[in-house]
Amino acid sequence: MSASEGQKQKFDLLITGVGGQGAILASDIIGKAAVIAGLPIRAAETHGMAQRGGSVVNHIRIGEEFGSMIPKKSADLMLALEPMEALRYVDFLKEGGVVIVNTEPIIPVTVTSGMAKYPEVSKVLETLSQKFTVKAFNADELAVEAGSRLAMNVVMVGAVSNYLPIPKEVLLESVKALVPAKTIQVNVKAFELGREKVEKS
Repeated sequence: MSASEGQKQKFDLLITGVGGQGAILASDIIGKAAVIAGLPIRAAETHGMAQRGGSVVNHIRIGEEFGSMIPKKSADLMLALEPMEALRYVDFLKEGGVVIVNTEPIIPVTVTSGMAKYPEVSKVLETLSQKFTVKAFNADELAVEAGSRLAMNVVMVGAVSNYLPIPKEVLLESVKALVPAKTIQVNVKAFELGREKVEKS
């Protein structure tokens, strides 16, 4: 098997978040990068309510030539843009899989109106780490450090770049192609901050 064939490993990634967080752009960046890298890719989006506040899930299957939906208990990695969303879709992760979690919660209306309680983020992370490798940090703060809170999703793409079978340069090329031209510098910095955060953890 040549080195290039070795690159074509299968990798199932689930991206979860809340409408308005940029989960779709994050998956578009990874999808475009896979295409540039010549990797077969299948992707599917399932939205509870894609408008702000609803649950959004994107399935990305690199090296998969058949179904575009990741079967339960088989995702290699979950990229959760919001802590509760990680818990909501944890059934998709394979045993010993990795969860990269943004620890900044988005409090739903049911909680602010007193109908429900939002669990402590530390408890959410504790539950996840019983079965999975958890990399948790505040991606919103890193996005602000990069120059815009809106770049949080690109911080998370940088974080997951450590695990993807796609070269970092190709991912950055895809970031530059898909974000608004005037925000390229901010988004490149956001990507680098996310990548470093996971490299060091």
